Amino acid sequence: MKAVIIAAGRGSRLEHHTDERPKCMVRVGGRSILDYQLEAYRTHGVEDLHIIRGYLADRLVVDGATYHANPDWPDNNILQSLFCAEEALSGPMLVSYSDIVFTPKVVKAALNTEHDIALVVDRQWHTSYEGRTDHPVEQAELTLVEGGQVRRVGKHVGTEGALGEFIGLAYFSERGARELREAFAAARQQFALSDIFQNGRTFQKAYLCDLFEFMIQRGITIGTAPIDGGWREIDTVEDLQAVEKSWTGEATS
Repeated sequence: MKAVIIAAGRGSRLEHHTDERPKCMVRVGGRSILDYQLEAYRTHGVEDLHIIRGYLADRLVVDGATYHANPDWPDNNILQSLFCAEEALSGPMLVSYSDIVFTPKVVKAALNTEHDIALVVDRQWHTSYEGRTDHPVEQAELTLVEGGQVRRVGKHVGTEGALGEFIGLAYFSERGARELREAFAAARQQFALSDIFQNGRTFQKAYLCDLFEFMIQRGITIGTAPIDGGWREIDTVEDLQAVEKSWTGEATS
């Protein structure tokens, strides 16, 4: 099984913690953020690791990993970063943001899906926003689901009726990965020179969720792998301090 980890960005909201290391290499409980991910993956035999590097790339080193460079990381966003590894985007595979920690149970939920494309969605998302002022709920990539299928996903989705938060981990079968690549190619052809791609963003600055919504508009089915906790995002110093206090024991469950 393959995992593709998007790890090109700096993570400026972690302030001095990323002055000398990429965001995913920031320490939590004596280990890097990325190390928790790798442990969860390896528990389920996910050993074919592909890492997209950008900021301080030479300081992000994982034994046995295949690296993909995003030299334009200051000027693009998650979607473009992912497709710097386009040759590796074949399923079955997992794709994850690099600033999240999650337990092996979360990986198991993703792998157990029957969907060709499944977004891991936390139904208890609201608990991680209690007292979280530097990263408010308006920045959550919430997911609206109808009939078992994702209809909308992203920061523009309001809390009313949302199933939960897309945590930044998704599963793609061989067919799902092909649909992802084909949708990206279609979007690139149509929107690369356009002012707007999705949700007020250009194609160059698009989020992965913007491509998901484009795929849904094209009639592609995207499902969910629901979870109830077992993960945390580390986007700000406040997040880092909170996870330092609460995460270490949970990470081995």
